[in-house]
Amino acid sequence: MSINNATASDWDRLRKQAPAIEPTIKEPLMQVYLDMADAELNPFDDEEEDVVAKPYHYNTGNIECIEAIEESMSEFAFKGYLKGNCMKYLWRYDYKGKPVEDLQKAQWYLARLLKEVEFDNEEDD
Repeated sequence: MSINNATASDWDRLRKQAPAIEPTIKEPLMQVYLDMADAELNPFDDEEEDVVAKPYHYNTGNIECIEAIEESMSEFAFKGYLKGNCMKYLWRYDYKGKPVEDLQKAQWYLARLLKEVEFDNEEDD
């Protein structure tokens, strides 16, 4: 089976076998973005789309795109992916016409990277 052929039940089974362990973040602003990253947002609700933490186009089906990306790579590679996205949004924030949104996206990816690194440090203790 490849990631392209995975069904919703395949992902559910994987989540049960290896549930996510989420460390606590002490920085309040980072926690806000982590909470946003964990929030469930339904495009059919009356709620306004959150284009930073939960854009609708990354949340179709039963698994979020970032979850599939994380499952498809090693921990090291996933951290590189997060770092690269931080850099991408910082690089382009002044050129695409939505500087605040791009900086918020960079901050979201940085918060996710921080969460991964803090988890690694807790394991080492």
